[in-house]
Amino acid sequence: MSNNKTLVVVVGPTASGKTSLAIQLANDLNTEIISTDSRQFYKELQIGTAAPTEEELNAAKHHLIGNLSIHDYYNVSMYENDALNASSEIFKDHEHVVAVGGSGLYINALCDGIDEIPDPKPEVRKQLAEDLETKGLDYIQSLLKEKDPDFYKIVDINNPKRVLRALEVCLTTGESFTKYRVKNLTERPFNIIKIGLLWNRELLVDRIHQRVDIMIQQGLIEEAKAMHQYKHLNSLNTVGYKELFDYFEDKCTLEFAIEKIKTNTRRYAKRQMTWFRKDQNIVWFAPDQYEEMLKFVRQY
Repeated sequence: MSNNKTLVVVVGPTASGKTSLAIQLANDLNTEIISTDSRQFYKELQIGTAAPTEEELNAAKHHLIGNLSIHDYYNVSMYENDALNASSEIFKDHEHVVAVGGSGLYINALCDGIDEIPDPKPEVRKQLAEDLETKGLDYIQSLLKEKDPDFYKIVDINNPKRVLRALEVCLTTGESFTKYRVKNLTERPFNIIKIGLLWNRELLVDRIHQRVDIMIQQGLIEEAKAMHQYKHLNSLNTVGYKELFDYFEDKCTLEFAIEKIKTNTRRYAKRQMTWFRKDQNIVWFAPDQYEEMLKFVRQY
């Protein structure tokens, strides 16, 4: 592949305007878009994941959007293969590919590759999911501390998905998850540049609150209600759904659930920015600096 081929990665916290920026870039660069959002893969989750609208999908060709069901097993290794295959096809006819999303792990998988981590046994995954449901997060946190104390020290232990993933490997292999996290970066046959959207915190909070209100108006409650019976699936352990599940189960009022969505979305945005700030390759721009962004990409 020609070394003139360039992957343009658009990052930023949730509600920062990444989708519209990516479409604008894709049109100006005459190319297509690959999603790096770990929840927009699922076709059943439209409103709560802020998936691109039909109009946005028609404005630029997107890949890896709505390509899975919530019932499908999917992991970051499978995503790496899918994203590389998609980029390879796009690069056949285009000099650029635009990748956009807020899932740092999936961005890293596309840009740097991931460690070869064994797939867990289905029965192990099922048992851990049941343990989380019946015994709670504290139990699986203590189990991880016992099985892999090194990873326990660095993981976000309040993120059940991360804790479960590590435990799945520990209990499947009998070895620590840390052993498989060797972080061997893989050189890609294309250039990579990363653009970040940097918002004033107060303005971003306002955008997050407005987005949640719009989601409610668009039918998020009805969408979540249709998903309630599948709440045990990992794909539904997602902000915007799990809070409404509590409402459906009479654990809180609707008003409290909506406020909780806003609170958890703010926290998620903060975690995203903590992750992205560790990446020294990201060049940050204010949201109104589109011409500067485009110039930066073209001069690369």
